[in-house]
Formats: sequence, C-alpha cells, structure tokens
Amino acid sequence: MITLKGENIYLRALEPNDLEFVYAMENDESIWEVSNTQTPYSRFLVRQYLENAHQDIYEAKQLRLAICQDEDFPAIGLIDLFDFDPKNNRAGVGILIQDNAYRNQKIGSEALDLLIRYSFRHLNLHQLYANIGTQNEASKALFTKFGFQCIGVKKDWNLIDGTYQDEAIYQLINQQF
Repeated sequence: MITLKGENIYLRALEPNDLEFVYAMENDESIWEVSNTQTPYSRFLVRQYLENAHQDIYEAKQLRLAICQDEDFPAIGLIDLFDFDPKNNRAGVGILIQDNAYRNQKIGSEALDLLIRYSFRHLNLHQLYANIGTQNEASKALFTKFGFQCIGVKKDWNLIDGTYQDEAIYQLINQQF
C-alpha cells in the first residue's frame, strides 16, 4: 500500500472502506465539471473500481490516492495521476477536496507537494500537467504556487451550464529532483 506522509496529511491507496466516500464524490453533480463526469456511478461500479485499485500505475495508467488527515480519519479528498505515460515520463494531475470546510486550509497544497515529490523522485517523471478551467482561480493559484506554468489555452473547451468555457493546460517540468 502506498502511503505518503506530510506534516498535516497523508496520501494513501484506496481501500474497500472508501466505497461510500468515492461513491459520494463521483455522484456529486456540483463537482462534475472539474472531474469531467457526465453520468452517475453505481455502488457496484465503484466497488469494482476499488477492487482493481491495487493495480500498479504501469498497468492501470493512473494512480488515485485518498487525502487523509490522520490514521483514523476518513478520506477528505482525492488526488490523481492520470494518463500516465512511462515512455515519455509524464502524467496528468487532478485534485479535489470534497467538503468546502477543508478547502483553503493548505490541505491541497500539501497533497500536491507530496504527489509532485513522489512523481519526480520515485516514478522518475520528467513532467506533470494539469487541465484547469480558466475561471478556476483556486486551482490556478494552487498549481502555479508549485511552479506549473500555463502553456496554452483550449478555447471553448468545456460546456458548463450551457456556456462554453476555456480550459488552460499547466505544465511542470522536473528540473529540481
């Protein structure tokens, strides 16, 4: 099991007892626009996903980790590496803190820092990228804090509430690890 510990949080592999948390997150329509979800998920599908969560990142091409505050505390968010490309040593990054009460408390910053370090030191990735809606000021601030740079904007990329919105791609090239 992967566990990455920080000062105030830790990241861990998904467990079977995360079923209700993942189910709630995947079915929360208020976050579908950032997770690129279009339809609800059944508990059956989430259970199947969790049963396969043990797959190695090289096999699954993704890694989803739960963000937790202490050993007995349930997950409060998820952070992902997706589109893992070992040939070109890159992956996409996504992060979501479910409950607004846990946002703006540096939890996302610590989680992203842990994931960046893991990606560059242990997976030997050369670059990470994030797709961020241009109106998502919190995510832009989080990623630029860690050196991600906006390298382009995809015009009218996402249809949100009947309006096409731009999406920027942010990139971090490993020059320090």
